[in-house]
Amino acid sequence: MSAAHASAPTTPPPLDLSRWRNLPNVLIAVGAVGALLGLLLRPVQFGYSWLVAFMFFLSLGLGALFLVMVHHLFDAGWSVPHRRFCEHLANLVFPWLLVFFLPIALLAPRLYGWMQVADPHADHALHAKLPLFTKPGFYLVAALCFGIWTWLARSLRAASLAQDQDGAARHTYRMRRLAAGGIFLFAITLTLAAILWMKGLMYEWFSTMYGVYYFAGSVWMTLGTVYFITMVLQRNGTLTAVLHEHQFYFLGSLMFAFTVFYAYIHFSQYFIIWNANLPEETFWYVLREKGTWWYVGLALIFGHFFLPFLAMLRIDLKLSFAWMTPICAWTWVMHYVDMAFNVHPTLHPDGYPFQWAWLDLACAALMGGLLAKAFLKDFAAHPPFPVKDPRLHEAMGVILVHPSPISGGDLDEVDELDHAPETNGGGR
Repeated sequence: MSAAHASAPTTPPPLDLSRWRNLPNVLIAVGAVGALLGLLLRPVQFGYSWLVAFMFFLSLGLGALFLVMVHHLFDAGWSVPHRRFCEHLANLVFPWLLVFFLPIALLAPRLYGWMQVADPHADHALHAKLPLFTKPGFYLVAALCFGIWTWLARSLRAASLAQDQDGAARHTYRMRRLAAGGIFLFAITLTLAAILWMKGLMYEWFSTMYGVYYFAGSVWMTLGTVYFITMVLQRNGTLTAVLHEHQFYFLGSLMFAFTVFYAYIHFSQYFIIWNANLPEETFWYVLREKGTWWYVGLALIFGHFFLPFLAMLRIDLKLSFAWMTPICAWTWVMHYVDMAFNVHPTLHPDGYPFQWAWLDLACAALMGGLLAKAFLKDFAAHPPFPVKDPRLHEAMGVILVHPSPISGGDLDEVDELDHAPETNGGGR
């Protein structure tokens, strides 16, 4: 069967990644020393710094799991090339993120004020959240969340790898069924995790948007990560044969969409609370207007929304690697700041604890280094993309025309799919 491949974007010279080979080991070594020192000096501060890093990297795993499920729910073709490494990112949930949760589970009685309340029924805010906000509820929900995430991530990747062997369509149908039911379980467990592990630091606060708020920021940051990894894999030749210009355009468009979606959710939460003017809701934001937290909030308004929104308005810039790479890195910075904005004011109500910034960075470095090594190991152990997925040709930008009487029964030539706008080479 002959096929004329669609023209790919002009690819810059290959990247030399050898210089970064030891970076995960350096991050692990430096992060381990800093995290251990922080644990010995001030265990409670270590717990909060560890929680910030944990919620940040949990965002990456859950965001990737969401992208995999959405791929199957919409029967998408353009996202096939980067689905495999999204599956690997999603599988970081077990065992790595589960292991990272253990310090939080052990320090929970010292981190969460509601665990120290003698009579939960005498506290109106806590009584309204029973039996979820109880010690058994806390640990049972954690077990439920990690169990569901692990089952979904492992099942989806197992079916994807099985299809690499025989190319059978039944694997596509199985992944579609898993995604159809899993998306509801995903929404419930992500909401429970965000409420118990992060919002629960100030258990008196009420917000019905908090789960969606965490979800929006998580997917935004994950899309920036996926764009960057796809770009690197194109530059080093791993995905060049199966990529088309429209992958980068669609990823950039989704990043733009979630930039707006996150801003909408965050503003809606703030506006509703401000408009109702109830003390049990407003105190969360009043606290975050004190000291340097005011400036952190402004940084989120302008850095998490206005800057990326304006930077991605032009269509052609979504295809420029030189332009998009800093934006992808910026999603990590802003999402980490967002996690700190949610966690640290509980312990430091007067402003960000700059004297403990080194501990925040150490915890993030340790987790990031270990997760990077685990991801690279999984990526090297399996084909870099779903080699026998029936929608792979669509991702490459070609249409396979079925035999017709006019063509004499032979397979017609493939035609290019022009999903992306006209650009001068794109993906540069």
